Amino acid sequence: MEKSAWQKYKENLGEARPWDFINPETVYSSEEKAEQRYSICKTCPQLINLTKQCKMCGCFMTAKTRLDNASCPLGKW
Repeated sequence: MEKSAWQKYKENLGEARPWDFINPETVYSSEEKAEQRYSICKTCPQLINLTKQCKMCGCFMTAKTRLDNASCPLGKW
């Protein structure tokens, strides 16, 4: 059975969720780690430069790279 678009989208999100930013127990990446991750995103053709969103997962990468449990849907970080 083929996966729905919603199931594929959720898989691309990985473990991180937008509401992690309001969870007081969220673990954040170090500034250095977040900058390193985002520098990888900036060279990726899947990044929408205007909004800083990933075409694969739809996340705003300036935010997602700060979540320690987040991962790139393409496995780049």
